[in-house]
Amino acid sequence: MGIEEFGGGQHEKSDVLVVTTNDVPGYRVERVIGEVFGLTVRSRHIGSQIGAGLKSLVGGELKGLTKTLVETRNQAMERLIQQAKARGANAVLMFRFDVTEAADVGTEVCAYGTAVVIAPQA
Repeated sequence: MGIEEFGGGQHEKSDVLVVTTNDVPGYRVERVIGEVFGLTVRSRHIGSQIGAGLKSLVGGELKGLTKTLVETRNQAMERLIQQAKARGANAVLMFRFDVTEAADVGTEVCAYGTAVVIAPQA
């Protein structure tokens, strides 16, 4: 698997800046829109579960599960960006992920943050 399969984050040409910080240097917050989130739940694939079980016996990275989690996080982040944009935001501050088990049948990934409108400082 190449490095592109292990990474994530927003696309370079996104209309919405997403940061984990409380502010963006050189910009001021003009308006706070409020919380936005992107949510996805992925079921476990039986093949990856068996492979993960076998791999856990000998140790090492569970590459199939890593790839699935990266894809899931990217999907949740893309949904967050879509929601922020639909509500008129051009940035999301204090971005975070929350990952939980969903009733023992899958993994829930929630990307969340505060949607805002920012503008360059004068």
